[in-house]
Amino acid sequence: MLRPWRDSDAEALYKYASDPEVGPRAGWPPHKSVEVSREIIQTLFARDHIWAMVLKATGEPIGCMGYFPHCESNIDIGENDAEAGYWVARPYWNQGLCTEALRAMIDYCFNVMGFDTIWSDYFVDNPASGRVMEKCGFRDTGMINRCSQLQVGSDRPVKVMKLSKQEYHE
Repeated sequence: MLRPWRDSDAEALYKYASDPEVGPRAGWPPHKSVEVSREIIQTLFARDHIWAMVLKATGEPIGCMGYFPHCESNIDIGENDAEAGYWVARPYWNQGLCTEALRAMIDYCFNVMGFDTIWSDYFVDNPASGRVMEKCGFRDTGMINRCSQLQVGSDRPVKVMKLSKQEYHE
């Protein structure tokens, strides 16, 4: 399930975002305290296009899913396009949860927001993220990029993927 982040999610966010295997795979450093996690929720996650991925059974946040419009994208995309980004806590890797959440967000982006194309990228040394994209219909553009604004990994190459509204509806 996707829902807005809440200040009360800070402890759960810290529990998973402090894992040194999680953040660097997505381009950010591990969280150092619950206070850092709360600040991230209040600043970076306090947008109408970034959501907590929560377990349906417990309501616990286990990751993050969001999109970035043209003006916030790491990729040179069209004005009616968006860039998808996500991460999921290590205990939930390889369970299909990220794929399920990305599919829900893709549906929202095309059918509610009316975007033409959704772009995304992943570090080439994190192919599991690319497999999530492929399962959701994204295709490899052949472009390799570097994301200079990332806190972690700005020197590592990323593979750029995309999914058009037409491809999604076919």
